[in-house]
Amino acid sequence: MNVSRQQSAASDEAERATGPVPERGPRARTKRLMLETATRLMQAGVTPSVSEVAEAAEVSRATAYRYFPSQSALVQAVVDEGLGPILTWQSTSADAERRVAELFDTAMPRIEAFEATFKAALKLSLDQWARRQAGTLGGEPAFTRGHRIDLLKDALSPLKGRLPPRDFKRLAQALSLIFGVEVLIVLKDIWGLDSRRTMSVAQWAAGALVRAAVAESVDEGGSFDPKAVVK
Repeated sequence: MNVSRQQSAASDEAERATGPVPERGPRARTKRLMLETATRLMQAGVTPSVSEVAEAAEVSRATAYRYFPSQSALVQAVVDEGLGPILTWQSTSADAERRVAELFDTAMPRIEAFEATFKAALKLSLDQWARRQAGTLGGEPAFTRGHRIDLLKDALSPLKGRLPPRDFKRLAQALSLIFGVEVLIVLKDIWGLDSRRTMSVAQWAAGALVRAAVAESVDEGGSFDPKAVVK
């Protein structure tokens, strides 16, 4: 049974009246319990609603919606929890290819460890897309996926002055095809590769893309001069 929009709105209003939930004490423990419960369910392949997590965690639905006003908000919190150290990844290298390799080394094992969670999140994204196409999504908040964009742009930052903006963006877009849970779906589920071979292929493809983009830029006339861009 879903909590009504009126109940959800009332929960949101209560949140505004009382301020943000403290990060310590009973409220923080309740939020942590819900996150851990949602993570357990998603690691089992389920994409739970807020009500389902509340029931499994033995928390009232009114309380659950106070912390997570929508399924999208809940799943996003679980995804961020699963991403963990990936979100704070940094590199001191000035070489783009090495930075990309370091990012993949950090991210892909973590993504594989939480593979079921990220597949459950992907299922929600696809389900929302289908309902949006059918005109049945209504006012449900959209589940957004965009961490990889910032991460890949950061990894490629040494190339910002070497590649034209259009080519830099295209390279980041190309790398995004082999960075994330989708590459596990293709290489593990479709090709049947084990973890080691999956990581090897992903790293090889990433390096090949970076080298190809740099070589193409050189063939077309060398380094990009941002001062030459017409505003």
